[in-house]
Amino acid sequence: MTSAPPAARPPSGSRHRRRKVVAALVLVAALVGGTFALTLDGSRDRERARAEQTATEASAGPEERDEALLRLARREKGDPMAVGDVDAPVVMIEYSDFQCPYCGRFARETKPALLREQVEEGVLRIEWRNFPLFGEESERAALAAWAAGQQGKFWEFHDLAYAEPRKRNSGAFSEKAVVDMAEKAGVGDLEQFRKDLGGAEGRAALERDQQEGSGLGVSSTPAFLVNGEPILGAQPGSTFTEAVEAAEADARSNSEAAGPDAEDGAK
Repeated sequence: MTSAPPAARPPSGSRHRRRKVVAALVLVAALVGGTFALTLDGSRDRERARAEQTATEASAGPEERDEALLRLARREKGDPMAVGDVDAPVVMIEYSDFQCPYCGRFARETKPALLREQVEEGVLRIEWRNFPLFGEESERAALAAWAAGQQGKFWEFHDLAYAEPRKRNSGAFSEKAVVDMAEKAGVGDLEQFRKDLGGAEGRAALERDQQEGSGLGVSSTPAFLVNGEPILGAQPGSTFTEAVEAAEADARSNSEAAGPDAEDGAK
């Protein structure tokens, strides 16, 4: 099994750009080291641990925070809500809401070129994070997408959900609507889909994504991290292409600078 490469430390130019953004973000305290708990017990202990880690992160320098942003890439083999090689040199994390019109524009107009030109070429991996902002229907759509992913149909559901602009909170993501959408997406076991839609595991996964985005200061969608570099909004395709190419160049340069001994140690 191919192991994911270690997160490369960005060169000074990238660090300088990133520091200006990180200064405006909420500290990534609870995001590093797997501190998210997915159960309800022990909440006081978790809150105390988060507070302690926040204090630790407050004293960390910009380079440490840069590396923390890079480590947000999960690189989990078989992740149904990710596409692209697990060891791709560039990971783009996307925080999106299925009712967000700008997220829909990105999905329809920009993502297909990224998939064709950079994901299929092994340069880019895209990892989805559910970040619902617009109430009950947004949350239901997020949970439905996760449930479809449990049967290997996340991206099919994603494409149907974003296939056309939809009026917010209009019933487009009612319970019946998302079940119909799942069926059209090819989800085979609709009874299991309904269970997953209302289950605790899906809710915990959603909360994990929400906590991650909130911890970064995400307040609108879509929002992206390209190897830790923030991009906000449905920017032109060239913005993403340039960001991916720059991140790839940084990753290749850092890998070469590390030398074969570092590569051997990562295997």
